[in-house]
Parts: sequence; structure tokens; C-alpha cells
Amino acid sequence: MTDKKLPVPATPLSRAQRAAILNLVRRTAKNEILPRFQRLAPGDTTTKTDADDLVTEADKAAEKMLTRGLNMHFPGVPVIGEEAVAADPALRDQIAEAELAFILDPIDGTWNYVQGLPLFGMILSATRFGRPIFGLLYDPVSDDWIMAGEDSAAEREGVRFRRRAIHASAAKEDDTLSGFVHLNLLPEGKTAQMAALYPRFRRVGSLQCSCHEYRLLAQGASDFHISGTLNPWDHAAGVLIVQRAGGVARMLNGDAYNTAAKTGYLLVAPNEPIWQYLQKEFAFLEDS
Repeated sequence: MTDKKLPVPATPLSRAQRAAILNLVRRTAKNEILPRFQRLAPGDTTTKTDADDLVTEADKAAEKMLTRGLNMHFPGVPVIGEEAVAADPALRDQIAEAELAFILDPIDGTWNYVQGLPLFGMILSATRFGRPIFGLLYDPVSDDWIMAGEDSAAEREGVRFRRRAIHASAAKEDDTLSGFVHLNLLPEGKTAQMAALYPRFRRVGSLQCSCHEYRLLAQGASDFHISGTLNPWDHAAGVLIVQRAGGVARMLNGDAYNTAAKTGYLLVAPNEPIWQYLQKEFAFLEDS
């Protein structure tokens, strides 16, 4: 598909607009991300907030290409990328004020990417006044994607298989649940309480990659995700996709998710009964 300007929607993104976005993401992976994978030079990686918060030349180049492409397709629409916000945190505040905004994580799972592990993804979402209306979770290595809009079901498609609808998991016994908790990101004083809950579940871990954690949730291979780090580039797309796959994604206090939220905890589960059960289990997180 050639680059051309597409009208800014007051309604859900059209099929042509979604196809243009997907095409841009795939081209960016091919041109900027995969050629650098397992080929990073020593000076291509730096840190941001701490030693585990990495950024590479691939992150920066991919975000520039995605931003440039979205600006061409949707002139005047804010494009908020993770690396741009790292340089200017005030950019994040534009999301909640915009009728349409795009949010980018050019490489989600950068730590894995730097270590040469093929467990990373690209996340792109569109929001209306901070509420997700489109989500894309793309795996550059396998060249497949999960996509959903506010008016469409969550579907997975790739070069190796046809498009198909996906669904979050059905009801389960409480002690058979598995999920994702980023223990190292919890406040001091809450980690021991969280870890004490682990024996109640079948499996708890972290992939160091929100893209693939949300993909597993939306496909019924995992049962929950709890996070107090509310970066919109990590969550907006996944929240919508899980919801459109039949799951539940709300703040732990019951509020609807919005990218404007900077404090609190986001709890994602495959259905309402499991969400309600987990809300009670994790209620201690909001105790002062």
C-alpha cells in the first residue's frame, strides 16, 4: 500500500486505515528492527531510568519511522512514542485531550531484544480522549499480529495462517490460574505480600514483554495480569484487545481504564468471575 493521507476519523478506524497502520508497522520491523536484532554494536544500547530500562538505536529508529508514517497518514494527530515521552514527559498529557491520538512502543521487551532473545513485540494503539479504540500487538519475529477495534472482535493473523477470532479463557478453578506479575515493579513493602500469594496459583511469572503477555491473555493461554506501572504504550492496545476477546480489564478499584491514569493498579482477567476473585486477592495493593 502506498503512503497517502487518510481522513482523521471521528468514528472507528476504517479497514483501510487499519491496513495502512499494519503495513507501516510491518515495514518498520523489516527495515529498522530485525536487521539490528542480534547485531547491536556495543554503543547501540543505553539506559534510561535504571540499569534494566534499556533503549537501543533500533528503538529510536523504529519510533521515528512509525511517527513519520502516522504523520503522513493522519496529519495533525498526536503521535506519542515511548522514547519521545522519555525525552519530554509532558507529551503524555496530550493523549487524554485528543479526539484521536496514537501511542507507540516501538520495541516492547527491549531487555529481551538486547539479550538476543526472540521475545519482543511492537505495540500500537489509538485512543479517543484517552480511551483505547484500536490496538495492535505485533510479533516481528514470526510476522503475525493480533488486532482489534472498538467495533470489531480481536483477531489473530499472520503469514503462516489465516485470520481467526481469538477468545480469552473460560472459567477455571482458582488454584489453576496462571498469570503475570512484575514483582520488581511493585512498591517496597508490597513485594513480600504479593509473593506470599504465589502458591495459590498454578504459575506466576513475567515475560519482560507486555506485548506477549497480553497476546497470551487474549488467546486464553493465561489468566491474569496485574500492573501498577501504567505506561500507556504498554497497556492501551492490550486492554482493548483482551476486552474484545471477551475478557475484563479495569483498574483494581473498579474504574474503567483510561490512559490518563498514572497511579493505581490495572487488573486484566479473562472473565468477570475471575476478575472479581482476583480483585479480592490483590486488594492489599491499595492499602496505605
